[in-house]
Amino acid sequence: MNTLPVIVAVTGASGAPYAQRLLQCLADEGVPAHVVASAAGRLVYRLETGRNLEEDLPNGIPLYGEEEFSAPIASGSFRTRGMVVVPCTMGTLAAIANGLANNLIHRAADVCLKERRPLIVVPRETPLSLVHLKNMVALTEAGGLVLPPAPGFYHQPRRVEDLVDFIVGRILDHLDLPQQLVPSWQGLST
Repeated sequence: MNTLPVIVAVTGASGAPYAQRLLQCLADEGVPAHVVASAAGRLVYRLETGRNLEEDLPNGIPLYGEEEFSAPIASGSFRTRGMVVVPCTMGTLAAIANGLANNLIHRAADVCLKERRPLIVVPRETPLSLVHLKNMVALTEAGGLVLPPAPGFYHQPRRVEDLVDFIVGRILDHLDLPQQLVPSWQGLST
């Protein structure tokens, strides 16, 4: 397996359980991670999961604040498998889509785009304004992938965790990492 780390950014949007499950899955697969979180991201993480982000990080996984521009993930010379912004605020999405690098989250995403590494953005919940949609188009045109947290139901989810697993499984698929959370569609049996 490729041992390049995945950057996981946590911002202040609703959706912290997706970040929590993604970090758990990466650790279970032995995939290294570098985590960067905004202050609002840490707050929402605690509100939505009942835990501090630091509690859910396996030993050895670095956690950076959004102002730590000297972190290795700020440079294209630091090789990674890619980056996932989960959950992603509309402000963060706008900054990334428009090439702003006001903090480490924006800068690391900008690095992924310029180095042609996968950048996956999982935006916050609905509704979306025209401004949000235009920023999503701009991000896609720049090479990023917008992965809305809109799960399928063909796997017949029974619990909220099944819906979270669907989205995290799709994130792992797009990072080309193994996942057993949601089986791939095999078509209908006749």
